Amino acid sequence: MSAIDLFLELAAIPSPPGEERAVADRVTEELRSLGLDVDEDDTGRETGSTMGNLYARLEPTAEGTPIFLCAHLDTVPPEGPIEPVVEDGVVRNAAGGILGADNKAAVASMVDAARRTLEDGRSHAGLELVFTAKEEVGLRGAYAFDHTRLHAALGYVYDQAAPIGEIVVGAPWAATLEVAFRGRCAHAGMYPEDGRSAIAAAARAIADLRLGRLDEETSANVGQIEGGTARNIIPEHCRLKAEARSHDEAKLADVVREMEEAFAFAAALEECEVETHIDRSYRGYRFRKDEPAVALAVRALERCGYTPTYALTGGGADANVFNERGIPCVTLANAMAEIHTPDEHIAVADVEAMVDVSLALLDGAVA
Repeated sequence: MSAIDLFLELAAIPSPPGEERAVADRVTEELRSLGLDVDEDDTGRETGSTMGNLYARLEPTAEGTPIFLCAHLDTVPPEGPIEPVVEDGVVRNAAGGILGADNKAAVASMVDAARRTLEDGRSHAGLELVFTAKEEVGLRGAYAFDHTRLHAALGYVYDQAAPIGEIVVGAPWAATLEVAFRGRCAHAGMYPEDGRSAIAAAARAIADLRLGRLDEETSANVGQIEGGTARNIIPEHCRLKAEARSHDEAKLADVVREMEEAFAFAAALEECEVETHIDRSYRGYRFRKDEPAVALAVRALERCGYTPTYALTGGGADANVFNERGIPCVTLANAMAEIHTPDEHIAVADVEAMVDVSLALLDGAVA
């Protein structure tokens, strides 16, 4: 099955985080049809997914540097049906919702590259495929994956919404904050002076925060807030979720501390209590242009006719996890566009082009 045919089939299968079973089964079926053994680990219980991570290996046929390719099987939750259609060489969702090119276009390209490697009898130094769960909600599948089973010396993730040729040489450190304000409830009309508004405390804190792009390396956001029980009751509880990211680990620590202090100060002013839980989501990384994983990507892209460019990303990907664990892993752009929106799309030619890039990586890794 060609990359585009497989992508159209996979995209039509809903797979929000934690509900990737059907897509995992279809990918497993396709890999086994190529004669590959597919191992699914038992991390589904740990991550809260209906699937474990999938792993398959093509044994090397030549000397050189073994590599792995990784993609995730979940998408942001679709809010309606998914009806992939090809119009003028571009794949879109005819139903007007997300398409799931993030990251199923990468899945299809990687599987087709494995197919062509086997069918053409191409020499290679070893290829491993890893397909993870729940990437969209904190890289959970990648964190649960046993990286020690990899034979590969380096790897690639196709998960950057930019034109083919862009190489991500740096990604940020990130932290999430879950904040719970607790005040005192009272009837808003009869006894307002007895109440202590948790929503007012949260609002005061948010108003004092520095949000958005703080500098070229750092950002912060409050993404969710909920609280209260009724219109006429002073709210006793209010919860919010926030995050901060930075390419400088020390800057991230400063921003998180600043946010935590703002929550505590606002709670004190409103005579409320506050509890803040901070989770260090993932670690950042930075590559030099002459490092082997980047240099191999440059050679592969140039061989396929692309002019390589270098970028820093503001988002995390499974590559963050592998780099944290000491396995160099570079994120490559695969030309998906307007991801996570109803206008999400990708060109047929780009899905197929990433197959060629994959094969060029394998060729370039042969000694």
